Amino acid sequence: MTISSTTGATSTAAAASPGGMSSQSGADLQNTFMTLLVTQLKNQDPLNPMDNSQMTAQLAQINTVSGIQQLNTTMSNMALQSAASQGAALIGRTVAAPASNLTLASGAANFGISAPSGADDAVLTITNAAGVAVRTVDLGALPAGTSNFTWNGKDDKGNALADGQYAMSVSAKLAGKTAAASTLATTTVTGVTINNGTTQLQLATGGSAPLSSITTIQ
Repeated sequence: MTISSTTGATSTAAAASPGGMSSQSGADLQNTFMTLLVTQLKNQDPLNPMDNSQMTAQLAQINTVSGIQQLNTTMSNMALQSAASQGAALIGRTVAAPASNLTLASGAANFGISAPSGADDAVLTITNAAGVAVRTVDLGALPAGTSNFTWNGKDDKGNALADGQYAMSVSAKLAGKTAAASTLATTTVTGVTINNGTTQLQLATGGSAPLSSITTIQ
């Protein structure tokens, strides 16, 4: 039995949001500033009142802070909308996403292997629902990036196996050391959802995957 493969360029879509320290909202900052300003005016020395230029400078500072916060919010919303649009554009497309499950249907199963740095040798192991290894294949050397394969549904003895769900794992070596490698499921995108600011793709095989985890788009 031969597992056929095709190697293609990796196409990744991801949306990232900036992290940072938590802070007050623009409205809270303005309220706090006004409270402090009123208190300062009430308790200022009548013989040495606050300079108008100082008050103007403070007002400009608080407006600047509020404007930056509003800009950050706007940019975050734009990034989220952009990610959602990218996800919507993938509906109906075939993608590869990190997965440990393999679906055998009509005697064939498509999957991928991601090896960011490549590998001198990689070995794929497919197990059945009972956890028994039914197929072990030496995939040989892998280029850096994503490689696509098709399993013909046969075990190590050449017997055709029943359609259904199987598990898969891969081990790889590079320059005599363990290399980073992961298995990918090839499936169709059926929908898009946004969960806690993260764009999730709904997959035909069931479940979902973050947009940022997609490695290949066909």
